[in-house]
Amino acid sequence: MDDLYREQILDHYKHPRNFGELDHPSVASSDNLVSCGDQLSMQLLIEAKKQIVTDIRFQGIGCAISMSSASMLTEVVKGKKIHDLQTLTKDDILKMLGVKLTPTRLKCALLSLEVLHKALNNMK
Repeated sequence: MDDLYREQILDHYKHPRNFGELDHPSVASSDNLVSCGDQLSMQLLIEAKKQIVTDIRFQGIGCAISMSSASMLTEVVKGKKIHDLQTLTKDDILKMLGVKLTPTRLKCALLSLEVLHKALNNMK
């Protein structure tokens, strides 16, 4: 089963979904990991009345884990309510990736979640 998840990680790394920029995002955020040099920014378009993410884009440079995690997370985020996204945790990211990670790689995997939460907190 690990091989299937590894293939999925590589696919998202080589062919990231939702990579790029939005013309007029509702909110944006960025962060980096000083320890390894991974950098990530996210832009979200939010339908204000319903508090739903209608579109999301990310940009960045980094390892396969950080970039594929961001790509996978953007697919999960689209169409979701802000409230539901604020409750996403480390365990949700690990389940999404489906592989065991070292502590160093865990930081890479969680970068996209941290940037997402930072963006959502910027809305207030």
